[in-house]
Amino acid sequence: MQAVSFGQEVAGILLAAGASTRMGSPKQLLPVAGMPLLERSLTAALQSRLDRLVLVLGHRAGDIECALGAVGHDARLTIVHNRDYLQGISSSLVTGVKEIARSHDHAMVLLGDMPFIDRRVIDILIAAYLKSRLPIGAVKVGERPSHPVVFRRDLFPELQTLTGDTGAKSLLTKYSDQICFIWPESDYDYRDIDTKEDYQKIQTDLKERKP
Repeated sequence: MQAVSFGQEVAGILLAAGASTRMGSPKQLLPVAGMPLLERSLTAALQSRLDRLVLVLGHRAGDIECALGAVGHDARLTIVHNRDYLQGISSSLVTGVKEIARSHDHAMVLLGDMPFIDRRVIDILIAAYLKSRLPIGAVKVGERPSHPVVFRRDLFPELQTLTGDTGAKSLLTKYSDQICFIWPESDYDYRDIDTKEDYQKIQTDLKERKP
């Protein structure tokens, strides 16, 4: 890859456009510890050192946007609608990258169905990734990469050619030797919610954690 100078500000792209087909209802609105799932993810991301955050909505976008409350009006937040969300998560990633491509040299991808996104993990990843000067940064849990993942501008063209429902996994494989990994603390909960069983398990765990 060409050696050029890149800025230090990182934009976040939070993907939350899916139709929640396995859940049967919009999981973005599921209550988790007294707060809608998506609002939890947004709040954590906006508490981090991300310079800007783009929220990509799709299925029932209007309903979800209305349910966000005050966090939906944060000055750093831009909400965009992906009309092609049925084509898979890659279409939302493409939508987000297009939104930040003119303003930022780095894009961090976050998932709106991860209720325990941690602002500390986001900040640690940003710092390590920028220091490394590598084109990709990612969290590693055990032996596998996990979100969030951050990409440098020279990979934006490839990100915008992705299709289907696999996100950017192909780039992590292709550039596996050019990734800056961080290993979060053992209590980092990287689970996402796809099914009713996932949701019930997390709800049960939260109840057990209460003193």
